[in-house]
Amino acid sequence: MLEKMNLLGAIVAVLFFVSAILVFVSRLIGKPQYGHWIGYFEFLLAIPLIYLLLQASQLERPVLYFIQIGCILTWLGVEALLDYILKLDFRNTRWIVISYVILFFAGSGGMLGVAANAGRSWGIAAVVLFFIMAILTFVQRAVTGM
Repeated sequence: MLEKMNLLGAIVAVLFFVSAILVFVSRLIGKPQYGHWIGYFEFLLAIPLIYLLLQASQLERPVLYFIQIGCILTWLGVEALLDYILKLDFRNTRWIVISYVILFFAGSGGMLGVAANAGRSWGIAAVVLFFIMAILTFVQRAVTGM
């Protein structure tokens, strides 16, 4: 059971990083609407994340595991609220952007830990994708202002 949960966590982490990379690339190529649709896929990742969270106590996961998954779920909730429900143009308000980016990186950094539970190769893959995602985050912000 533990190995299956670790594998599920690693797959979700990798899918999250790949989808985030695609969102940033879509913005860079001038097609932000594609990124918006990819965001719906990211929201679907909340389902296995909630499942992992519910199984965490039974598997005697450390508190850090709850924090890692809790951060990414919180970011997904904030993203849904700001971009999809309220449709706020918040990316021009500095303090909101800073808070949003901190939460994004806390959540994505937590996904590194979740992926690493599945073994070295999953951890390395997640780290490589994380760095690509992080670089694209700042490049697309500098280029597009989004």
